[in-house]
Amino acid sequence: VRVADSGPGIPGAEKERIFERFYQAGRAHSADGHPGLGLGLAITRQIIAAHGGAIQVADHPPQGAVFIVTLPVARE
Repeated sequence: VRVADSGPGIPGAEKERIFERFYQAGRAHSADGHPGLGLGLAITRQIIAAHGGAIQVADHPPQGAVFIVTLPVARE
């Protein structure tokens, strides 16, 4: 699964840290304009990992970022 945006992007140095608990890249704000807590991506990573998957972030030219979620195929 890929989710992309057209925002300002994530600087290279911050890409390594955005999945850490309480880390806020730049001036992270929620949809209502209030500052974020730095938990959303950390929780997302934990849930994906619990299902045997992985999440990563990459640049989305000309601007923005793309989050790539990989999950294993279910087997019976």
